[in-house]
Amino acid sequence: MKNNSRFSLDRLRQPMLIFAHDLIMVPVAWLGSYWVRFNLSVIPEDYLARAVQVLPLVVVIQALAFYIFGMYRGVWRFASLPDLVRILKAVALGSVVIIVVLSLLYRLQQTPRSIALLYPLLLMIFLSGPRFLYRWSRDHKLNLKTGKRVLIVGAGQAGEMLVRDLLRKQGHDHVPVAFVDDKPRRQGQDLHGVPVVGSCDDLPAVVKRLDIELIMLAVPSARAAQMRHIVELCEQCEVPFQTVPPLEALISGQVSINELRNVSIEDVLGRDPVTLDWEGIRRGLTGKTILVTGAGGSIGSELCRQIAGLEPAHLVLMENSEYNLYELEMELGRKFPDVRLTASLGDVRDAATVEQLFAQQKPDVVFHAAAYKHVPMLEDQVREAVNNNVQGTRTVALAADRHGCSEFLLISTDKAVNPSNVMGTSKRVAEIFCQNLSAHSKTRFITVRFGNVLGSAGSVVPLFRKQIREGGPVTVTHADMERYFMTIPEAAQLILQSAVLGQGGEIFVLDMGEPVKIQYLAEQMIRLSGKEPNVDIDIVCTGLRPGEKLYEELFHEQEELEPTLHEKILLARHRQVNWDELTKILDEIESACAAFDSPRLLELITGLVPENRIASSGSDVS
Repeated sequence: MKNNSRFSLDRLRQPMLIFAHDLIMVPVAWLGSYWVRFNLSVIPEDYLARAVQVLPLVVVIQALAFYIFGMYRGVWRFASLPDLVRILKAVALGSVVIIVVLSLLYRLQQTPRSIALLYPLLLMIFLSGPRFLYRWSRDHKLNLKTGKRVLIVGAGQAGEMLVRDLLRKQGHDHVPVAFVDDKPRRQGQDLHGVPVVGSCDDLPAVVKRLDIELIMLAVPSARAAQMRHIVELCEQCEVPFQTVPPLEALISGQVSINELRNVSIEDVLGRDPVTLDWEGIRRGLTGKTILVTGAGGSIGSELCRQIAGLEPAHLVLMENSEYNLYELEMELGRKFPDVRLTASLGDVRDAATVEQLFAQQKPDVVFHAAAYKHVPMLEDQVREAVNNNVQGTRTVALAADRHGCSEFLLISTDKAVNPSNVMGTSKRVAEIFCQNLSAHSKTRFITVRFGNVLGSAGSVVPLFRKQIREGGPVTVTHADMERYFMTIPEAAQLILQSAVLGQGGEIFVLDMGEPVKIQYLAEQMIRLSGKEPNVDIDIVCTGLRPGEKLYEELFHEQEELEPTLHEKILLARHRQVNWDELTKILDEIESACAAFDSPRLLELITGLVPENRIASSGSDVS
């Protein structure tokens, strides 16, 4: 009870103090207007007597005007234009009523006409001045607090929000010193008293001249190339640097502007934001039963998150890792409590399990993300690669056909193009099967092919992070090796877009931008950790592993890429295969898998993919 009483008193104290201040300002302004009228000298006795006589009436009228216009809704700490407008309205109404009442009562005798202008003018100054002076003093920390000297990159909306937050909050130990910004019109300006002293290219010189201790990047909408340039400049300054959250996170309200974090490799290698036809995607997926195989993997789990936000009638998760399935089910249940979820522990190679799942859940759309993808490991395990990537795909695809699914989307890889390894060849066989099955089914079979995704399980980025944490060395297979990269959310979103674009039988190739040298990736990750490549942490070239290529390709030269309605998605014209011959070979693959006959499996899959770069003797059925 005592705590509640104290809370109530605390809430009442500030408005009461402000009200008392404003009431005191009324007689000061009223009598002050007489003093100004008489040239700051002695006020004649009869005029002063009338001024004092009507003062109680003036105070009551003006107090009522304050109340009518809600003068005590605002907080002095955040005094702004709406507060100024309320003060102006209250003073204007009070002044008009006062003059009218005095005119009716005394015919304005012993009341100079100039009081009608002087009184509201002085009262406006006395009411608004202290409010804005108080806010200015708080924003500029007149408590003489010191902290790290901060340079902010970007004097746009995000920079303004950031500097305002830094100046306002008492808990911060950062002092904003200056901005840099590339827009010429902002040069020489200041935001909340913090000047814009140059462009981004001036970063190293400004940091040295102003003794900057920390750089804050307030450019959440910067393109990837711009971000790389800014990061390179920051690295030259040899002081720590942090960034505000991405623009989409700020807009959605997930984070606030002051939740700074270290710059990540995703910021440096990330790509320009993807614009999607969300209306079309919703029409294709909302209210439907969606099955995702390999749901616990990097791409599969992100697909599930994106799909859950589209309000499906039922989301079915199929995964053979018990832990991954449990983690994903818990996450989705927490974030999307209204979405009906079914977590199915099973393997796509198990035909009985797949058949039972389709019969019970009756999915409308299938996203097939289940696959083995580790290139060197699969080189010596041909049977497992083919059994999972080919037989597993065939099992799920045929179930989708039998049960009348509207769409089946196969998630493929750039390693399926001119494959030089078992993994890529097995994925290419899966592509060939789905493309050609589409012509013999009412289900639309669509393939989406893309390169590496940043941070996916088993990829190079988590490996480099682990090696950097352990003090190195960071291992790169070859100094000239290049790979395409995109973020996991972007890949998932473009997969959803492809599902809407496809009519059946297509291979959609995602625009991966420019390839990135793995050596550059390693160097950037070391620098972002605050260390110097080959000084603090060594980079060691270990040589190409079995099945690896220096450069990956996104399409075969005979596939004739064509544009689609989405600028980031291209269409590769696929090659027809004799269906009866293809079915016969796949049946042989099934028998060879059952017999663990790896040499025969290698012969069969390389025969189906004549452009492969694995030595084999197989027949060409294309």
